Amino acid sequence: MMTSVPQTRRVTIADVAREAQTSTASVSYALNGRSGVSPATRERVLEVAARLGWSPASAARTLAGAGADTIGLVLAKDPRDLSVEPFYMQFIAGVEATLTSRSMGLLLEVAPDADAEAEAIRRWHMSRRVDGVLLTDLIPDDPRISVVSEGAIPAVVVGDPSVAAGLTTVWTNDAEAMQQAVEHLAALGHRRITRVAAPRRYAYTAIRDDAFEHAARAAGLEHDIVRTDLSPDSGAAAARTVLSSPRPPTGLLFDNDVMAVVALTTAHELGLSVPSDVSIIAWDDSLLCRLVTPGLTALGHDVVALGAHAARRLLDVIDGADPSTHQDATPTLQVRASTGRAPVEA
Repeated sequence: MMTSVPQTRRVTIADVAREAQTSTASVSYALNGRSGVSPATRERVLEVAARLGWSPASAARTLAGAGADTIGLVLAKDPRDLSVEPFYMQFIAGVEATLTSRSMGLLLEVAPDADAEAEAIRRWHMSRRVDGVLLTDLIPDDPRISVVSEGAIPAVVVGDPSVAAGLTTVWTNDAEAMQQAVEHLAALGHRRITRVAAPRRYAYTAIRDDAFEHAARAAGLEHDIVRTDLSPDSGAAAARTVLSSPRPPTGLLFDNDVMAVVALTTAHELGLSVPSDVSIIAWDDSLLCRLVTPGLTALGHDVVALGAHAARRLLDVIDGADPSTHQDATPTLQVRASTGRAPVEA
């Protein structure tokens, strides 16, 4: 028989355990996303906790109507890759800069996949640990969209409006940026180019793929797309494979700057000169692109400003603003020494 907990006191783990007919230890494991309970038990505990309005003692102030003064960002990234990729460090710096002005904090969690990201957001919402969330690297039918929509959780999607399901978005025109890069290589006389791309599961990958193929066809270029996981190792492996092929491309476009940097080393190891034998373009113009020799031509935009912009829009949503779409600055091509005239073929 279902029971109810008097609302004159805070709901405790013991209340949830009694209602869910399990132990307090199991409830703790389920609410904190830890292993040790079956999926069925976890689902039952989460349902009961949500129904009873459970909140941890550390968030008891939110039961009195105050906010958590925190926003959440959960990333499905390998921590080893995250530690060397400049994009998210810059993005987070921008977010923090905005939050500081409101005396708010950022709750960051790294998860193995989109389902785990969604579960983290659900857990945060149930425990009232965050006032809203930023969603990045969306995938088709992203489970996070369902979680924030069903829970009416304030959220901002950092990505194309086409995958945001009506949520507030902050986006950059990746299609226009990709066209700039392809046209730059075509103007230099390149006839064979390869895009070294992010995993197909990301929504932004499809947008960049389509733009790459459209621009390459319009310029009459031979073109190909090679998939990676965006890590330095996969970038090096992709560069080695395509540059060792019987008809190697003379232009390479990478989906991040880390892979482009390691491709420079790979090309040199193969006895190739950049840009005399192969031209390289990176995405995300971080400091890395300016420190290497030759300097990397890159599609650059102010990632710190992008993070700050996304955080400002999320604070607006938390304050009650209606869903809206906001285009950030389009990445522009910063031409450096890694691109040059296509080599003359024998």
